Amino acid sequence: MKRVAVISAILEKPEDTQIIFNKTVASYKHLIRGRMGLPLVDEDLSVICITVVGELNEINSLTGKLGKLPNIQVKTSISRKELL
Repeated sequence: MKRVAVISAILEKPEDTQIIFNKTVASYKHLIRGRMGLPLVDEDLSVICITVVGELNEINSLTGKLGKLPNIQVKTSISRKELL
């Protein structure tokens, strides 16, 4: 069963991390329903929120891969409701 989830990521030194972050996210484009990014230039950070719909194992796989990237903190909130 599919679920809705929001993946939040904070990229430190985004100029060094955004390319690999974006490539990783793009490999899961079939799950993505929306994405919002907020560059915090003065703080040398970027905040990104991604809404996904998919199987729990796919969501966890994406979150895990993003969480292993250097200088990136990731948290995911997954709905309890299962979608058909």
